[in-house]
Parts: sequence; C-alpha cells; structure tokens
Amino acid sequence: MQKFSSRFFIACLMYTTTSLAVAQAPAPADPLPSWNSNPTKSAIMAFVQRVTEPGTADFVPVPDRIATFDNDGTLWAEQPVYFQAQFAIDNVKDMAPDHPDWQTTEPYKSALAGDLKGVMATGKEGLVKLLLASHVGMTETQFNASVMDWLASAKHPTRDVPYPQMAYQPMLELLNYLRANDFDVYIVSGGGIDFMRVFAESVYGVPPENVVGSTAHATYEMRDGIPTIVKTGDLIQMNDNVEKPVAIYRHIGRRPIFAAGNSDGDMQMLEYTTIARNSEDTTPRLGILVHHDDAKREWAYDRVSAIGKLDQALDAAPQYGWHVISMEQDWRQIFPAEKN
Repeated sequence: MQKFSSRFFIACLMYTTTSLAVAQAPAPADPLPSWNSNPTKSAIMAFVQRVTEPGTADFVPVPDRIATFDNDGTLWAEQPVYFQAQFAIDNVKDMAPDHPDWQTTEPYKSALAGDLKGVMATGKEGLVKLLLASHVGMTETQFNASVMDWLASAKHPTRDVPYPQMAYQPMLELLNYLRANDFDVYIVSGGGIDFMRVFAESVYGVPPENVVGSTAHATYEMRDGIPTIVKTGDLIQMNDNVEKPVAIYRHIGRRPIFAAGNSDGDMQMLEYTTIARNSEDTTPRLGILVHHDDAKREWAYDRVSAIGKLDQALDAAPQYGWHVISMEQDWRQIFPAEKN
C-alpha cells in the first residue's frame, strides 16, 4: 500500500508538472503583429509555410525563394509627391542660381515655386528631367552623400517626420518574415536605383546589390589618380510596367515566387511572378497589391490618381488570384511611430 501510494503521488506530481509546463509554454511570436488577423494575413503565412515545408510537393528550394517588392507606395508612402522627386526639387532649388532659364521652363519652374501639382502635371517625362538634372555631373560619392544628408534633414511636407519614418510597419514585418524563412528579397522599383541603394539597407534591410530600379548613364574617370564614377543626364531604362520583368530577368536571373506592388506599374511584375508558364509549372506563387483606401491614417486613392494609379491591376487581381491588401481593414498599424 505504501509503495502504491508513493507511485501514485509521483505520477500525479509528474502529470501536474507536465501540465503546468504545457500551460506556461509561451505561444509562438506573431511575425506580423501589425497585420489584423484576417484572410489576407492568413494567406501570406500559409504560402510561406507551404513553400518552406521540406518533403512536400510545394517545397521550394532556398535559391528559388525570390521575393520582389515595389518601393513607392508599397514599402513606403508616395504622397503628395514621390519622395525622390522631392529630393530632386530640393536639389534643383540649390542649383537654380546657375540655371536662370529654369525660372521659365517646366518642370523646373513649378519645382522652384514649390508647386507639387505643377510638377506632377508635367508627367513622367517632366519627372525624369527633374530627377536627372538634380544629379548630373555628380560623382557617386557626392550623390550618395547628398542623399544621406537629405534623408537626415528633410521632413515629409504633411506628416513632419523624416522620410524613413514613412515606411510601412506591416511591410517591414513582412520583409523580416520572408528573410527569416530564407527568402532572398529584392526591391524592383521605378525609382532611381542609385537613390534607393543609399538607404535600402538601413530602412528595409535590403542590401544595395538587391535593389533594381531606373538607371541613368554614368561614366568612368580618373580624377587626381582616383577611379571615379560620374553621373550624367542620360536615362538608360525607366524601370516601370513591362520593364520590370525584363529588369528581373537581367539583374536577378531567377523568376520570383512572391511579388508585391501597389499600382498598374507593378502589374507586369505580378504577372511574370504568378502566372504559370505551362501545365508542369506547379510552383506555389503569391502576388499582393497594397490598396490605399485609408484616408484617415494615410491617403485614399486608386483609379484616377496621378501617383500610384491602381486601375487595371485592381481589375486583374481576381483573375490571377492576387491578394489586395486593404490598408484600412488589413493593417492594424501603418507607420512605425504609431501605437497599436
């Protein structure tokens, strides 16, 4: 009887201890805490789990886990004007004394007057002129320093915070989540490649070699015995629309299995990523579009916007199975400085 009681006591103790250990075991940390728990978040996490589960038909080897993200409007805000355009406007103002003709010539006239609507009214051609003029003749060192200085001092015109704080907290979490699951993350944007490479690593954790963007011509010179790259005013490639898949092919060399954008300019990148090439192409793929529908916390715009127009891609999303992210419904928090 004594032996039975002792054994019974020990068994009860072990059961109680085990139960307490199970009860006290912390739940796995949510990798996407700024996302509301809904079908969009579930679809993203389910996709990542599918392609990273060894021994399953959907498993994707690490080298093929390529994810591409647009930048403006996808990773950080883009209103009331593209941030690189604001950088160019500020540079053009500093350069204006050497260019008196800019006072009467667009897009410089609007830029010098601080007329953002006027700048945007000049269209893509005007923006390109402004961007190229803002750095022509600079060495790579000078340009990088000018971008770093601007990011350290300039503030968003309506939010009054440094531009890096206009990055989207949910997307920062998504970048980290993908990297934690051995995805190789790239930025594929219409923005200038040299501009984005300066801050991509500090803001997004994306190294400069993983940045693909619009490209301008540059030359090589020896200046005082020092090898030097000098920027010119000649555009090589505007990395938007149909140029994005071409740039992915040239720069990355692997087709992505995940792509994120926010505008019609990203449509072809999502097509290239998600549409199966043939009946044997069964690799899981995911495309997402950030829909700016939160006028209270950010901005609300889509089909008729001069910036980040989302029209054709929005219509195509159901056909191709792209997930449309509602900022209003899907994101608990938008910017890093906000509190949940």
